[in-house]
Amino acid sequence: MKRYVLLAIALCFLAIYLFPLYWMYLTAFKPSSETFTFPPSFWPSDPQFNFAKVFVEKKMDTYLWNSLLIATGTTALAAFFGTGCAYALARVRNVWMDIVLFLILMMQVLPPSLMATPIFVLFNQIGLIATPRFAVVLAQTAKVLPLYIVLCRTSFMQIPKELEEAARVDGASRITAFFRIIVPLARNGILVTSVLIFLQSFGEYVYSRTMISQEELQTATVGLMNFMGPNTTDWNGIMTYAVIYVTPIVVIFMLLQRKIVSGLTAGALK
Repeated sequence: MKRYVLLAIALCFLAIYLFPLYWMYLTAFKPSSETFTFPPSFWPSDPQFNFAKVFVEKKMDTYLWNSLLIATGTTALAAFFGTGCAYALARVRNVWMDIVLFLILMMQVLPPSLMATPIFVLFNQIGLIATPRFAVVLAQTAKVLPLYIVLCRTSFMQIPKELEEAARVDGASRITAFFRIIVPLARNGILVTSVLIFLQSFGEYVYSRTMISQEELQTATVGLMNFMGPNTTDWNGIMTYAVIYVTPIVVIFMLLQRKIVSGLTAGALK
């Protein structure tokens, strides 16, 4: 009996958590006249299919391509610099490494809205604003790198040191042992962390809005501003746009759900 009660409570919390997502899809299919009716309708009386129209008129292909470039570049840089740092924090344990880990965690606390202005001023002085997408990639990498290091570190902590020491005894250097022994064993954790970083960077807004002035280089999140005018807001268009934008992310997360959960909980129990 207790199990069924807990299951019912879990389903209630799940319904509350997923209700905004359901309402977004519902509003995308509603006609404009039905959006703000009271009492609200929980199923569209006359379903609208404006996805192709919104995709073409709002140039979503350009916005999505820009978001894809920024997310891919950020993930590549974070993986390149963060994997080695995560390995060092997992293997070398002393007071200085603990201080470094604390500083990394403190960097994750800083919100991007706080850092946007100083980063923009710095990039403008050194000329990086001339290549705005690359500037956004660098800024976003600095933002997500602490998260990548902390999550990836747990995967390296699971790998016994004896495997690396055995490779060193057989004549492999530390770098060779790292790339041929450690990285392949930690590939699931690296993959899962990279997916999370990619999804987070795909939805980047603050740095793109701050550093990119050309409309053709803007990301998909900034493209939502096209539906907001000085006097009116096209809520149906916003929801339709959001459905097109969010659906691939939801599908990716559902397909990789097991790996993401196992990667996040790696090292939690020993």
